[in-house]
Amino acid sequence: MKHFLNTQDWSRPDIDALLRDAANFKRHKLGDALKGRSVALVFFNPSLRTRTSFELGTFQLGGHAVVLSPGKDAWPIEFDFGTVMDGEAEEHIAEVARVLGRYADLIGVRAFPKFVDWAQDREDRVLKGFAKYAGVPVINMETITHPCQELAHVLALQERFGTEDLRGKKYVLTWTYHPKALNTAVANSALTIATRMGMDVTLLCPTPDYVLDERYMGWAAQNVSENGGSLTVSHDIESAYTDADVVYAKSWGALPYFGRWQDEKPIRDQYKHFIVDEAKMALTREAAFSHCLPLRRNVKATDAVMDSPACIAIEEAENRLHVQKAIMAALIAQ
Repeated sequence: MKHFLNTQDWSRPDIDALLRDAANFKRHKLGDALKGRSVALVFFNPSLRTRTSFELGTFQLGGHAVVLSPGKDAWPIEFDFGTVMDGEAEEHIAEVARVLGRYADLIGVRAFPKFVDWAQDREDRVLKGFAKYAGVPVINMETITHPCQELAHVLALQERFGTEDLRGKKYVLTWTYHPKALNTAVANSALTIATRMGMDVTLLCPTPDYVLDERYMGWAAQNVSENGGSLTVSHDIESAYTDADVVYAKSWGALPYFGRWQDEKPIRDQYKHFIVDEAKMALTREAAFSHCLPLRRNVKATDAVMDSPACIAIEEAENRLHVQKAIMAALIAQ
């Protein structure tokens, strides 16, 4: 039984097949791949695009989705073993996942890091706990990676450039300022999928402290060796943007300061000029610009960039619906 926890777990031919299926779902919205089937969507964190697209995608394929929010409309859950459960948690993942697996044919999980200890958060215990005990396929709806966003992003790029083959494109994954230290999930995923597609990838960030976790840097290096392209880490805005074909913006916190965000904030506040603006985009080869959303305008990117023909963020957001239908159809058919 295959889960959809990270795109790195799937072969390149399988990824390409998902993207082609997603493009077909975009042309033909309705189907019956989930007829008579049910999907449990477990949200430990808020959502707009993810919840809406998964619920509607399930409906459009003939299935039924149930949305649960542990600690709100479902019981709080314990994930450790050996714990004396005399605190907030009412039940254990070993029971929760198995019960949901008896009810539903697929389970989606959204669970952000706790932002206290990266050594613990990088283990992705919530997602792995569901995958271990559910007995049905589990989909990552964003934890420390966001694989559904990866596919939506690549599909939008394929549409923009009119080709499935993105090799040779200069892809800039740029850090941007945010008032709060954010999850590295989308950055991890963007780095993973851009190198998987064989693009020439530049990771642009203010200092070495903002380089991503070694796991994802390692995946990127492996992808370059297997798919071609290149990987460069840069702290220079001008050289990174020059002749870029794609600019993808995301905010994230510096891992060496994980859990010590007040110490990191004065450093982060020095780099507000990493905002994506018209001057930076003018250095590119009329690059496509995108962001996973939500985006704080005039903090991460200017109004002019967001409202320009270069911006494909809305297309990427729409594609979440189509790629997730492709993922669910593929998992239910195994």
